[in-house]
Amino acid sequence: MQINEIQLKQVDTQVKRLLDSNHFYGKRLREAGITGVGSVEDFRALPFCEKEDLREAYPLGLSAVPDREIVRIHSSSGTTGTPVIIPYTRRDVDDWAAQFARCYEYAGVTSEDRIQITPGYGLWTAGIGFQAGCELLGAMAIPMGPGNTEKQLQFMIDMQSTVLTATASYALLLAEEIEKRGLRDRIRLRKLITGSERAGEKIRKRIIDALSVEYYDIYGLTEVYGPGIGINCQHGHGMHVWSDYVFLEIIDPDTGEVLPDGERGEIVLTTLVKEGAPLIRFRTHDLSRIIPGDCPCGHNEHPRIDTITGRSDDMMKIHGVNVFPAQIEEILASFPELSSEYQIRLSHLDGRDTMRLYVETNGSVDWEDLRRHVARRIRHRIGFTPLVKIVELGLLPRSEKKTRRVFDERYE
Repeated sequence: MQINEIQLKQVDTQVKRLLDSNHFYGKRLREAGITGVGSVEDFRALPFCEKEDLREAYPLGLSAVPDREIVRIHSSSGTTGTPVIIPYTRRDVDDWAAQFARCYEYAGVTSEDRIQITPGYGLWTAGIGFQAGCELLGAMAIPMGPGNTEKQLQFMIDMQSTVLTATASYALLLAEEIEKRGLRDRIRLRKLITGSERAGEKIRKRIIDALSVEYYDIYGLTEVYGPGIGINCQHGHGMHVWSDYVFLEIIDPDTGEVLPDGERGEIVLTTLVKEGAPLIRFRTHDLSRIIPGDCPCGHNEHPRIDTITGRSDDMMKIHGVNVFPAQIEEILASFPELSSEYQIRLSHLDGRDTMRLYVETNGSVDWEDLRRHVARRIRHRIGFTPLVKIVELGLLPRSEKKTRRVFDERYE
């Protein structure tokens, strides 16, 4: 995908703003002798930035505006290091709401809908983004936040919610509870919008079958507004990314080379109009591809990315083999006897690394025979045999937020 003239001018404006500020990227530009962006070649010469750069700017080193213009901050979870603080101006807040409202519209949500919002509020960007877009659209917001499943189900029934927003993990938990309690005929959900974590086809199918809803994936990340910078349309062919707010590239994660449309690599994002914390060529580490060609919805001004298959930094190295959780998930999805849930535990026993894989069965099958088949197929795919343990459906933990599926205990 080639950057266009309007986007080039927007990037040039951002570069000049950064050069005039104490922003870390402005310093990097000055050191590189970059004074502006006037061509595709100029843009491609701009350096990438990484999450570690953002962490080093803690607390407010990402700000490109005076403090008096900052109306809100949000933050990443900080579970793997110093949190990243993202400042927002009034325009940033309004732009984010506009992008989110567009997401709802692409999903066919209208002002007649009642949207039950279960993602978290506070420093996390999820809940408040879902709500701001809902209110701008004119729909009824039901701001539940995460947890309290009893109350979630009560409000879903009493308020006759028509749209559910959640992580895929929590949507699965709610779907299983609705099935278990026989509540399907008492709810009126027609659409589900999930974000914040990758969901494979098996978990999506389980949720759709249980709730009888249209399923939409929303895209975004705290560093770039938050969720809401893209969503799949009603035709379901990939997620449209709002090209009037962000410019999208796909690069080879090893070389940094920009890849042509259709080739899978790492998503890189540049904010075009963000004021509080503009980012230039931010490496997200999310793995996907730009889907070439036109979308049946006709909105071809907004490029589409395919399903996120994982992250370039999710890789596990065991027995000298590079393994991604998405590879394991893909293998498990080929077994209809297994549920969507799994857990990987890496440990170091008796001088060697070991992978234990826990999977749930959703049928009456020969567990030992199933275990051997799963282990054999994984060995054929990735080159070594994990210790596979089959467990009962529902035994693995469900989460009200994101489900953690990989535990590396080798260095604890």
